[in-house]
Amino acid sequence: MPEPLRRDVRLLGAMLGDSLVEYGGPGLLDDVERLRHAVIAARRGETGGDEVAGLVDGWSLERAREVARAFTVYFHLTNLAEEHHRIRTLRERDTGGTVPGSVAAAVEEIRAAGDGRLDAVVEGLEFRPVFTAHPTEARRRAVVTAIQRISDLLARLNGDPGASEREETERSLREEIDLLWRTALRRISQMDPLDEVRTAMAAFDETIFRVVPHVYRSLDRALEGDGEGSGARPPKARPYLRFGSWIGGDRDGNPYVTAQVTRDAVMIQADHVLRALEAACARIGRELTVHESTTPASGDLLNALAAARTAHPRLVGDLAKRSPGEPHRQFLLHAAARIAATRERDADLAYASPEELLADLRAVQGSLAAAGAPRQAYGRVQQLIWQVETFGFHLAELEIRQHSELHEKAIEEVRSGGARSEMTEEILETLRVIAWIQQRFGVRACHRYIVSFTRSAEDIANVHALAESLGDGAPVLDVIPLFETGEDLERAPSVLEGMLEIPAVRRRLDDTGRRLEVMLGYSDSAKQLGPASATLRLYDTQEALAAWSARTDVKLTLFHGRGGSLGRGGGPANRAILAQAPGSVAGRFKVTEQGEVIFARYGHAEIAKRHVEQVTSAVLLASTDAVQDRAREAAARFRPLADKISEAAREAFRSLIETEDFALWFARVSPLEEIAELRIGSRPARRKAARGLEDLRAIPWVFAWTQTRVNLPGWYGLGSGLAAVSDDGRDVSELREAYEAWPLFNTLLDNAEMSLAKSDRAIAERYLALGERPELSETVLTEYDRTRRLVLAVTGHDRLLENRKVLSRAVELRNPYVDALSHLQLRALKALRAGVEDDTERAHLQDLLLLSVNGVAAGLQNTG
Repeated sequence: MPEPLRRDVRLLGAMLGDSLVEYGGPGLLDDVERLRHAVIAARRGETGGDEVAGLVDGWSLERAREVARAFTVYFHLTNLAEEHHRIRTLRERDTGGTVPGSVAAAVEEIRAAGDGRLDAVVEGLEFRPVFTAHPTEARRRAVVTAIQRISDLLARLNGDPGASEREETERSLREEIDLLWRTALRRISQMDPLDEVRTAMAAFDETIFRVVPHVYRSLDRALEGDGEGSGARPPKARPYLRFGSWIGGDRDGNPYVTAQVTRDAVMIQADHVLRALEAACARIGRELTVHESTTPASGDLLNALAAARTAHPRLVGDLAKRSPGEPHRQFLLHAAARIAATRERDADLAYASPEELLADLRAVQGSLAAAGAPRQAYGRVQQLIWQVETFGFHLAELEIRQHSELHEKAIEEVRSGGARSEMTEEILETLRVIAWIQQRFGVRACHRYIVSFTRSAEDIANVHALAESLGDGAPVLDVIPLFETGEDLERAPSVLEGMLEIPAVRRRLDDTGRRLEVMLGYSDSAKQLGPASATLRLYDTQEALAAWSARTDVKLTLFHGRGGSLGRGGGPANRAILAQAPGSVAGRFKVTEQGEVIFARYGHAEIAKRHVEQVTSAVLLASTDAVQDRAREAAARFRPLADKISEAAREAFRSLIETEDFALWFARVSPLEEIAELRIGSRPARRKAARGLEDLRAIPWVFAWTQTRVNLPGWYGLGSGLAAVSDDGRDVSELREAYEAWPLFNTLLDNAEMSLAKSDRAIAERYLALGERPELSETVLTEYDRTRRLVLAVTGHDRLLENRKVLSRAVELRNPYVDALSHLQLRALKALRAGVEDDTERAHLQDLLLLSVNGVAAGLQNTG
């Protein structure tokens, strides 16, 4: 472990230890230490799992709960220390040269290729992250806020303070860690959708709004070459980031997301972005103290200022008195007042649209440039323009999602002319709210309507027909098919072909320059087919859709519904982009950012900037001929091999989950049913009341397997697939060639390797035994052993994650502590599965179980 990271972990851990002693006496800390030493010894083979279980079983339930809380808080602090070390590493790498994975590195590589494609690729560049409220952020908002305060204090402590400041900072740090220890780690009440909206706003307020201009500046400097002119001339690229959100818009299977919630969600977003724009505009206005004697205002700006004085004499008169001879300053402060009026809905002063605000800002910019002050024109003023262009007055483009079956029933009722059900009325009211949002904030604020489980073009036509039934009150819609199952993915091109026959779709294609969006679901396809087969099915779909796009002259954007976990399409985003089918990226990338991923990637400014740059770099490179040609050649060469792997892997996966009473067994060996009690999201775990796997959402499916330390959705079936083409590992030469040459296959194996590294066979065996079906346990563990052995053989590694030292070290250091929480969880799970008659004891066991679920999620940094 690097010394600075070791220092931070030891400091935070020691302070937590002091809090434990103050709270529960030396005995509490002694018990935590006994368990810590026991699980480390078990890892080393010096003791067995039964001895660790015996230690845990010997405690009272109250003591077990306290120990579980201690390990969970420790993981929160360790995660924080690792985040600080990552930031420290990013700063150390930023020495003035080109940083690998940066926008500058991509621009240099494309220029070096000499194909003249750089300008065209940059012109069409788009990155659209879409935040979703999937319940995979297991931490309470109060816990997140407490960790942020600890983070600020740790940063101050590492900033080389003076002796007295250090002493006070350490005192405050102890206070905050003690407060975190004493804070309830899990929610008592269920979240509602607007709680989820407000939670996501924290990432915008703290990070995203400020980071966006710096990302654009990085691209501008890279395009300049030496970067010297950036900030003193017009930018060389247009803003390419557009944020989206499903939070408050996704009602598929969530009865708590109503038309009113959607309306409230967009108003919360608008309030946050208008406050941010007002503050930025006022700050720049106060700072822009250029005088008319050195920087005279243009005639256009003076005319605009005169018009403002006529419309609002008192306001502009006061500004003139406070800033005499500073017309640029006066005009910006007037703009800030108008942004405030827009938020307060003061129609007399408010801006009618973000375009009107942009016109004012560009008037200031043009005046400064004409006066010979280009650095003032293209510095902070340009950054504010970028923010308005990116966020508008709505912050994120709110997207609606609903299940295709409900639209089918609704249009039948509307066409029949009879009584309408409550659900049909709710769908129509949602469409009316979309129209209201468009009238209030512009079409861009909310126009995408996603149809989950799209099976035919009729599913798209139904939504357009429902909108048209509103007559003049109909909103402008882009209805987006979401293909989720293996069969639906195969049908995708034919569905799009049918969509071209829908008049409303053709009109939108004419209006948008033949732009169309399609969403691909990674979660349900992986739950249905297994990780290997789903990955290849998705690749085939991307390839087919890219060909369809070229044939029909439609500018297609693929929307990737990827989760945070490896079992739901997660993993490093930049590598995933470079593994996409040739022609399917074309300079545009749209992806869901779900649950804990939002704060992991956007919770800190430097990490957020690095993430966005890595994605941007990958999108640029994936759109070049050189990268696409290499991928195309490798796919053609190794596709027959991949097909055999896919068939065997799918057969193994389906054979497991189709075993009689598999769903009941899964519920017994995992905390599947108890996870709902964590209250980590507003959405139910199942779409319907049925208890089978079909209606179980992919998130709790992955979350529960993660808790058991099996991590099955990330690797199961791959071993059987690899064995089928390598004589069970006796000849892996062709597989190794595919691993080296084909980005898709490389990413598939590396992600499986990461998933295997976060699993633990010995702990998993104890969970699987709870199901009392030894034949199923044997099947799972045999496939685990086979997959681990063959992944190592193909990658050429002697141990998992051998080539990823930083990640490997982090996983190895965490695993023993996660083991401690797993043993505590197993104690609770065994007792609950055996049946407990006493209500108080059962409640205490459930609390222990849920505390440990929270802690394992923090330790593995994965939920669903």
